[in-house]
Amino acid sequence: MTEKQAHSRIVRIGAVSASFVDSRIAMPQLLNSGVALDYLVFDCLAEGVMSILARTRLAGGPAWVTDFVDAQLTPFLPELAARGIKVVSNAGGLDPQGCAAALRKAASEAGVSLRIASISGDDLSDRTGELVPPGTADMFDGGDLGAQLQAADQVLSLTAYTGAFAIASALAAGADIVITGRAVDSAATLGPLVHEFDWDASDFDLLSAGTLTGHLIECTTQVCGATFTDWHEVPDWANIGFPIALCRADGSSEITKPEGTGGLINRGTVAEQMLYEVGDPAAYTVPDVVCDWTDVRIEENGPDRVRVSGARGSGAPSMLKAALTWDKGWRASVLTPIIGLEAGAKAERTARELFNRCDRLAAERGLPAYSLQHADVIGSATGGVGTAICRMVADHPTMAGAAQFAREQSSVITSMAVGTSVPLGTTVRPLTRFASFLLPREAVTLTIGMDGCDTAFPMTSQHKQLPRGRVAEPAAPAADAAFRVPLVALAWARSGDKGNLFNVGVVARKPDYLPWLYHALTPEMVARHYAPVLGRDPGTIEVIRYPVPGIDALNLVVDDAMGGGMLSHPGLDPAAKGMAQRLLDFPVPVPAAIHAQIQEAQGR
Repeated sequence: MTEKQAHSRIVRIGAVSASFVDSRIAMPQLLNSGVALDYLVFDCLAEGVMSILARTRLAGGPAWVTDFVDAQLTPFLPELAARGIKVVSNAGGLDPQGCAAALRKAASEAGVSLRIASISGDDLSDRTGELVPPGTADMFDGGDLGAQLQAADQVLSLTAYTGAFAIASALAAGADIVITGRAVDSAATLGPLVHEFDWDASDFDLLSAGTLTGHLIECTTQVCGATFTDWHEVPDWANIGFPIALCRADGSSEITKPEGTGGLINRGTVAEQMLYEVGDPAAYTVPDVVCDWTDVRIEENGPDRVRVSGARGSGAPSMLKAALTWDKGWRASVLTPIIGLEAGAKAERTARELFNRCDRLAAERGLPAYSLQHADVIGSATGGVGTAICRMVADHPTMAGAAQFAREQSSVITSMAVGTSVPLGTTVRPLTRFASFLLPREAVTLTIGMDGCDTAFPMTSQHKQLPRGRVAEPAAPAADAAFRVPLVALAWARSGDKGNLFNVGVVARKPDYLPWLYHALTPEMVARHYAPVLGRDPGTIEVIRYPVPGIDALNLVVDDAMGGGMLSHPGLDPAAKGMAQRLLDFPVPVPAAIHAQIQEAQGR
């Protein structure tokens, strides 16, 4: 292949799955898209999934994502083989070898010949004592993870996040399907690109670009208009399109979707997804590269077609991120409907009274105190006739204390507010915790298994840190701001959790809006805005603001705001999906000219 041919060559990657269980419309849609796909990628893992798989393993069940094998892939194995479409997925979870064996069995039963590789070695659960001694620091809050594990009821899993080069090696060896463990989400895309374009471990800009493409499509339909700020402009959710990335050797890509499907791909949907669950956009770190996305360019290149370019890499990390899950205590949760006049007020009182009753009963029985009591009232904020759902959560060090709360809530229907109905659901479960820390790369050696042979793949790195320039902040607005408009009139926004923090990416609808957004959304003002939601004094809330000039955006990171993380968060939004929505009414001062533009756009 000539250099010109290599430069013009396109690798087509379709993204099928964004979670443990994703929609069954994806595979038929992508296979029938009319696009000559080279790869299909599946992202199946998340923090909560690892604890689920670990608990399943302890019970003697499979520690991989069975839906991936049974529902997502097996029915389509003959077509994948006939068309030569390769598959990469992290559905192996805590047992990639078991997942690969199940797929080999399914392929054999279907009469299909496929070479299936597993990549294992990232599950370090049996080395927890060695790798997490007392003094091991949580990478987000600095807490002593070793001490926390010593006090745990049960350690569930310890996994290292791995990268793309083992995937590329398996593909180079002839694998048709590659099953990994806890490879980072974007590695399922970056691995094929490393293989197809022969990128090297020191090609930092290209690795960053490939990581960005993987990041954009890993959540599948989110880049195609799902969860978009302008949701009313997105047609046909029922038939929403799944993304296809058209990738070139220079690192640029175009994001599109099958013709005739629902959804929407434009600058806004792609920019929102780019900042989703990102901390510092100038130093987004994955196992293979430290990414700098501050100068990325997003250009609409036709209907439902967006070109992405300009990613840079600033080196490779010397450490790997590792994740722990463990049980500590128990949680009881209940949903109780209350109907009638002042239903919301009745729900609030019900929670207070039930918590007080259970506190007294715990003391009388000699049980420890409840470690957390939390209530949310959903609906019926007015004083008229309505329905409220009282969601109550009680955490206790023992199963007996949590079970006591679950038992007592069943008496609420007869002993508390008029209009209380039958509970919609009650659960008692172990309270699972999650944390991350940094691990030396040499602690992890992967194994690539295929055709009955195992090959060691050490997680070494050409560690290098290139000098980073300071990202310029938008200049202060020069005009007088005589008007105030809600943020949603000026920007798109999306939020997500990462450990015990959340981020909100705010993307200006027009470049001229960015200075006004940036200088209104100061860390102090953002902290004040979120203080009532977090139940905290604004002075205790740390907000970091990052400029992202390439896409006319800023990224807000709110630290220590997720109640310990998704698995232990007691509220209604443990994944922080609603935090951007809560910011959309933030009042932004603007000059008369911008106010007039917005009034005209709104038809006023």
